[in-house]
Amino acid sequence: MMRWGSSGQAADSFYQVRPDCSHNVPDTKFKIKAGKTLSVRKWHAAFSRQGCLDIASVLSRIQRGGVHPAIRGEVWERIQYARWKEECKAMDSHVGSGKIITAPIITEDGFPIMDPLVLLEATSDNNTSQGTSTSTGNGIEVDSTNRVTDKQVIDWKLTLHQIGLDVLRTDRSMVFYENKENLSKLWDILAVYAWIDKEVGYCQGMSDLCSPMIVLLNDEADAFWCFERLMRRLRGNFRCTEQSIGVENQLQHLASIIQVLDPKLHGHLETLGGGDYLFAFRMFMVLFRRELSFGDSLYLWEMMWALEYDPDIFSNYEETGTATHKIEGLKPKVKSIRRFGKYERENMKNGPNDGDGPVPISVFLVASVLKENSTTLLQEARGIDDVIRILNNVTGNLDAKRACAVALKLHRKYLKKLQGKKT
Repeated sequence: MMRWGSSGQAADSFYQVRPDCSHNVPDTKFKIKAGKTLSVRKWHAAFSRQGCLDIASVLSRIQRGGVHPAIRGEVWERIQYARWKEECKAMDSHVGSGKIITAPIITEDGFPIMDPLVLLEATSDNNTSQGTSTSTGNGIEVDSTNRVTDKQVIDWKLTLHQIGLDVLRTDRSMVFYENKENLSKLWDILAVYAWIDKEVGYCQGMSDLCSPMIVLLNDEADAFWCFERLMRRLRGNFRCTEQSIGVENQLQHLASIIQVLDPKLHGHLETLGGGDYLFAFRMFMVLFRRELSFGDSLYLWEMMWALEYDPDIFSNYEETGTATHKIEGLKPKVKSIRRFGKYERENMKNGPNDGDGPVPISVFLVASVLKENSTTLLQEARGIDDVIRILNNVTGNLDAKRACAVALKLHRKYLKKLQGKKT
């Protein structure tokens, strides 16, 4: 047992070295010291009953004696998120306060808007004023009129009220979100993500993707990292310019698939002015969250991930998470094809469909919805509004398991037709 004032316990046992290499490896100088090293007990004691981390006490311990190896991974995960959250809180103290902004707090020119019209009551925050929390002491560039001059900070602050409005609309039928602390967790995570991913920021629909992480994972940092990992796959959907939208490639793939598998339906949609398939935009953006119940949408997600599972998938993403497909021609590192999902195995057998690599399974899921409603669309749709109405009627009637089964069937049929054209 460690005693106060002792030289400390060696940490070598946590990172064992092979006996034949021991003479080539430097001795570990790090010692686990009582009263200095952040211990398991002190780490757990740093959390309040509401799960809030006392970051100051934790940082003090780490600076004096590091982190106990038994909890190092857990601490690192939370410290990184906590650092970003503290950075955001310095720019606007509503972050982490338990309050949700639902009205603009800054103008596009950087001037603070006092007395926001809507604030969701939550835990009190003595440091939060009625307006913004900008000051020259928190690292934000302001002029003599208290105007924020940093364009990135202005852009971020302009999104905070939109995040709040979307949070209040997200899964509002769930008892879970009657607890205001859960709402503020969702808002905090989205606010932090909007700051660290400045290229994409926050876009409508992200709250639908993040909400399941809050519900499933009690720890806010865990929920953030799961959401961040999901966004590495999906953030391309949210990257829009004046010339294009993020899901444009998937919409084009969908048009090509319907043209091959149901040319009559494709022709009818083109006649109605829906050849760009923008009416399917929402399904791609939020992965059927609006078409299914909360539980069924999670069921669909896990089936999708299992079907297109690739053991090497994350090694194919850029560090910033901009890739949405595998790198063309990259050979799998895992030898056994059984380690891959059923959908992915079909792609591996047939090779890439085009220069962009394999089409995501979500495209075939949307195609399955269109095929299942093909007769109704052909008979009743006389305009794009009718197409949207018919697809909206899918809400509550979509069977996740059947949708996956039909998507796989369409995928095989599509690949077969493509192979037929090549021969």
